[in-house]
Amino acid sequence: MTMERAFSTAWIDALGAELKYYDAGGVRTRCLEAGRGEPVLLLHGMGGHLEAYVRNVVPLGRSFHVYAIDLIGHGLTDKPDIDYALPDYVAFINDFLDAIGAERAHLVGESLGGWIAAWLAIQKPERVGKLVLVTGAGLSLQQDEVAQRERIERLSRLSAAAVTKPTRQSVRQRMEWLVYDPETMTDELVEIRYRFYSDPLTQDRLERIRRWLIGPERAEERRPWMLTEDQLRRITVPTFVLWTRHNPTTGWPVAEQAARLIPRARFHVMEDCGHWPQFEKPEEFNRLLMEFLTA
Repeated sequence: MTMERAFSTAWIDALGAELKYYDAGGVRTRCLEAGRGEPVLLLHGMGGHLEAYVRNVVPLGRSFHVYAIDLIGHGLTDKPDIDYALPDYVAFINDFLDAIGAERAHLVGESLGGWIAAWLAIQKPERVGKLVLVTGAGLSLQQDEVAQRERIERLSRLSAAAVTKPTRQSVRQRMEWLVYDPETMTDELVEIRYRFYSDPLTQDRLERIRRWLIGPERAEERRPWMLTEDQLRRITVPTFVLWTRHNPTTGWPVAEQAARLIPRARFHVMEDCGHWPQFEKPEEFNRLLMEFLTA
């Protein structure tokens, strides 16, 4: 870790960005925004919030109009009484694009965010310029099913512990799961998430979200929304499948298989990163995104 990064904070990283709220189909949506030009929308993962991209918004904003948002049910965005199924998220992103007046945008999705972005590209390709899937969720391809089930069960246990009875320790354990080197997870980010998770309404919604996305009790409802070989072949927009060597959910060989199925995809693996390469190695991540989005 460099001396410059050691003294970094979320506020320092966000200097030059604006914190705004948009009405996305009646959902008050928190957004960190920077730059001008073609819109780029950054979507976080399950249980996350826009601070997942705090090291990326301003650098990417030098060439694009960048929006990092709290997804519906997350962070400080509204938490309506809905099912929080994947189609709810896809509709929400469609509404957010309307809210910012964008006919289409480049979508960058990490984990759950990638799953949502992929489905928007499948259902409404006219609204997606380029697509970036970062350690994306929802892939249903050939893999070691036993090992994958164990990985998802561990994530489910960590998420449930952090959400249902949050302590700083349980939240830290959940967040250290995101990164390859636990030392890269900052006390500040743990505290931000702990404050979010201490809200009773947030706890209820995130537990509902967890059950639908990875819980065994909603598996049959989830099945039609998994990204199978046939669904991946339907993604026609230029796509960048950006993975890591140490992603704690789906391994990079499965992601490489997904990239081969998407007609216009490229594939890359980042080293020494876990589930959050945009936070663990922001300079490399930002460079890779810029190269793809400007090509």
